[in-house]
Amino acid sequence: MSTLDDATNVEINILEILENNGKATPDEISEVVGVPTEKVREIIGELERNGVIRKYKASIDWSKLDGYVYAIIEVKVALEREKGYDHIAERISRFPEVVSVRLISGDHDLSLTVRGKSMKDVAFFVADKIATLPQVVGTSTHFVLKTYKEDGVYMGEEPKDSRLKITF
Repeated sequence: MSTLDDATNVEINILEILENNGKATPDEISEVVGVPTEKVREIIGELERNGVIRKYKASIDWSKLDGYVYAIIEVKVALEREKGYDHIAERISRFPEVVSVRLISGDHDLSLTVRGKSMKDVAFFVADKIATLPQVVGTSTHFVLKTYKEDGVYMGEEPKDSRLKITF
């Protein structure tokens, strides 16, 4: 295996650790990947500068708090001359209600994840802000009823140990 392959594997290992635990320290990561702490810091810094690591974030179960609903909005677009999907996706991504924008295959072109205070707020957002864009020719809204897994984290209750205790 070449040095480049080893370096790439170390980077991937570091990224997987950070993806699962954004609070992992360089010392903790160093122990797992077998690379000196200073080298881990250097690799993380380079990954941040190159835009590979975009952001550190907490995984929050918003369903435990009242006040937010999520919807998946499928959007069909008619592309403008000399402007592709990137142009409309970038425009839509500027709305604060939009959590994510993805180019997808199938009957629609874009998939948006949108967060609002109520179903009514989301419906008005789609009607007033998304459907009125000149490139948008149709939308389909799906409200999220329950989230089971988000960003690799299971959002249900942790299973309780139902085994009987053994005593002697």
